[in-house]
Amino acid sequence: MKFLTDEWAAAVTEALRADENFKNSANLSLQFVVTDGPDGDASFYMDATGDEPVQAIGTMEDPDVTITATYETAAKIFKGELNTQMAFMTGKIKVSGNMAKLMTQQAALGHYANAVSKLDVEY
Repeated sequence: MKFLTDEWAAAVTEALRADENFKNSANLSLQFVVTDGPDGDASFYMDATGDEPVQAIGTMEDPDVTITATYETAAKIFKGELNTQMAFMTGKIKVSGNMAKLMTQQAALGHYANAVSKLDVEY
């Protein structure tokens, strides 16, 4: 499946719902803005504040945190080639919103990465 498509978002949602570690630790909503992609700019979100986590293409109202990155940087992060903390410290991603909540959700973000690492994604 291709990165940043509805099929990809649905597969991520399924992976997150199947991962008990993620479901038991996550309480966060993230909006992602990806710039300079092969098909232009794209947005997607992950909402783990309700009973079941969901990832979808588009925008959500009032996310806890918004993360902006170029397509190249986003692809490296999702492939596991670039650590998000290093990307932030080197200015490759911009983060806005509730930074305190983001910091308390580091374990959940690790579980997110583990849950989606098994997906076969075309970048």
